[in-house]
Amino acid sequence: MLLYILLGLAVLIAGILIVASMKPDTVHYERSTVINAPPERILPHIVDFHKWQPWSPWEKLDPIMKRDYLGAAQGVGAKYAWSGNNKAGEGTMEILEASTNGVKIDLRFVRPFKNACITHFQFTPQGPATTVRWTMDGPNLFMGKLMGLFISMDKMIGKDFDSGLAGLKTQAEKH
Repeated sequence: MLLYILLGLAVLIAGILIVASMKPDTVHYERSTVINAPPERILPHIVDFHKWQPWSPWEKLDPIMKRDYLGAAQGVGAKYAWSGNNKAGEGTMEILEASTNGVKIDLRFVRPFKNACITHFQFTPQGPATTVRWTMDGPNLFMGKLMGLFISMDKMIGKDFDSGLAGLKTQAEKH
């Protein structure tokens, strides 16, 4: 009887691993909001990593997180490194492109899992307001594929993007 249980468990695990391996090799997460400000008022809150603390959802995960600001003070070449508790993890960001059309960031996670993604903030003016679209694209590593069988990564990351965009909206709309 124990042999049948172990065999059944092995088949179940093998099935889960096979299904996970068939998930897409890349991920794309996206959320947007309308901010009642022109791109020029939104841009400084993104291109200066010192200004992320009031709006970034991840800045609140560890109040004693270690932060290092490297490279340029802001804009292209600005770099940010963080190391925090298990929730915050560890990684780096570097601004690759910055203009009133948007910002492109190289995002590299060190822990809990190594991964490299590209994040964009794209600005589309709508009269006196701006639609801000926040996207993240990267490889879907096997651990991500496996987790994706049990957790909606889009909902989990999307919740953080929504929170961040709401915070960015609050900051950019202050006069």
